[in-house]
Amino acid sequence: MKRFVIVLGLFALIAGTVWAGPRRDDGTARIGLLMRNTHEQFLADYTENVRRLAAASGIALNVQDAFGAADTQLTQLQTLINQGYRYFIIVPVASDLADIMNRMIADVGGAAAYSNIAPTVSSLLIGPRFFWASSPEVIGGRYQAQLIADFFDANPDRAPGRVINMLLILGELGHPAQVHRQAGLLEGLRDRGFTVNVVAEGTANWAPDQANELMNAWIASFAGQFNVVAAQNDGMALGAVQSMLHNGMFTAAPVAGTRLTVPVFGIDATAAAIASMRNYELFATVLQDSQGQSRVAFDLMYQMATGTFQLGNVAGGIPAATTPIAEAPANDARIIRQSYLVPFVPVNRASEFFRNHP
Repeated sequence: MKRFVIVLGLFALIAGTVWAGPRRDDGTARIGLLMRNTHEQFLADYTENVRRLAAASGIALNVQDAFGAADTQLTQLQTLINQGYRYFIIVPVASDLADIMNRMIADVGGAAAYSNIAPTVSSLLIGPRFFWASSPEVIGGRYQAQLIADFFDANPDRAPGRVINMLLILGELGHPAQVHRQAGLLEGLRDRGFTVNVVAEGTANWAPDQANELMNAWIASFAGQFNVVAAQNDGMALGAVQSMLHNGMFTAAPVAGTRLTVPVFGIDATAAAIASMRNYELFATVLQDSQGQSRVAFDLMYQMATGTFQLGNVAGGIPAATTPIAEAPANDARIIRQSYLVPFVPVNRASEFFRNHP
């Protein structure tokens, strides 16, 4: 709440000092891409795909990186609006920023599509020109649970009595992906009949180096007490892998599909994660489709910019949702047709994605 009050104050400052009133669109097909940051691999991949799509479509694209700062992102949006931009693809610094940004965009007759960080329901209710183009995070967690359960079903000696003793590496605390992936993971494992003991959990803020440090400390404290490592993104999973290699927790040849003495699971299916799987280090991951999410968000704004959008249109090959799900904002029937849900896909060595990925 404190952060939201601060943001509202910043918005008032911006409105009082920079706002120049609505400007007429000059007719140029232009899109602004506002990213919370681009140093996370998923977000870097997302940004690069939007660049490719814009270049192929003849769209002028302006990319802004907020480096995780809410005030910076609001200033970037206001600057682009003042320059005549009306259509925006946004990965917001925080969910509650969407209310402020959508009011700013609505005032000039614009539109926006959000990915990765969910906008609030109230922000989408501002109008039918605002969209959620992303993947339900709880499903990503449930697919990670499926992969872990499959491993222990195939190797029951690794989890006697169907007991999982887990090290859980979390992303940024309170981030929607952190909250929903954790819920999906634990619920999914319990639904498969496993007892889950979380030996240790902690945040590495999506960062490989922080995960490496966390894992080093856990190996020193809990050696022999855990039988699986679950990380909420591939960067952190690979940080854990490097820690295990450094600490001698590996074999010369793969055993049960991994050279590590304890299997590690991630989420995102980045190129680095697939390479680690090919080396029999990371055991499995879950594809969070940066290509699919960015393609849907771009197509929505391209249709808006070219005047071809109608409510319910297919975008990036994904139809608008029609039935509410459990996860906000797509849990509200009033804005369900503004939601485009890109599916997660579990990735192990037998999966089509793994076989076809270079």
